[in-house]
Amino acid sequence: MTVTLDRATTLRTPKLPVWLSLASGGVRTGRLDGAWWPRSRDLLLELPDLAAELEKRWGRVIRITVNPAQWPAIPRRIPVAGHTVHVGWFTTEQDQHMITVFSYAPRRLDLLVIPPSTEAVDAGRLMYEAADPTSSRTASALLTAGGGDSAAESEFHSDFLPSAVLPANGPGEADRRAEVARTRAAAWPEPA
Repeated sequence: MTVTLDRATTLRTPKLPVWLSLASGGVRTGRLDGAWWPRSRDLLLELPDLAAELEKRWGRVIRITVNPAQWPAIPRRIPVAGHTVHVGWFTTEQDQHMITVFSYAPRRLDLLVIPPSTEAVDAGRLMYEAADPTSSRTASALLTAGGGDSAAESEFHSDFLPSAVLPANGPGEADRRAEVARTRAAAWPEPA
């Protein structure tokens, strides 16, 4: 099956915030370093914003790897602030719901990728648990569990996400966001 993404008709507002959560610095005992909630499945559109945001917080990004099970097309290189970031993929070595980012330092980040159509509150819970240094769940296990355990849910605060993505913006806001995400790209495969 061939998938084509039409960037000319993709709804995209420039300079939208990157929805990203990272664990606080220090030694990590968990499997993930945080989470990323992209707006679509188009890596050529999504990765430059992610890499630019990570460079502000973490240092120059040189390589990103993904699992092709979740992405219809994988570019080999992406332009980011005057340099090129190489993109690779692994089918069996990398969790299909994870993205790995490598810096020049050398450092490595393993991030849960939250499907674009996920409701804002569920995405917030997933972002919270993925950034929790005590969590030992894999990316796929987090998505299968539906957003984490009751301890993470009891500690979750709605201000974890930018107010622009919370359902409090009006009735049906979460449904509207999910519908926009669905129109940007083909249906995201359901977690296994």
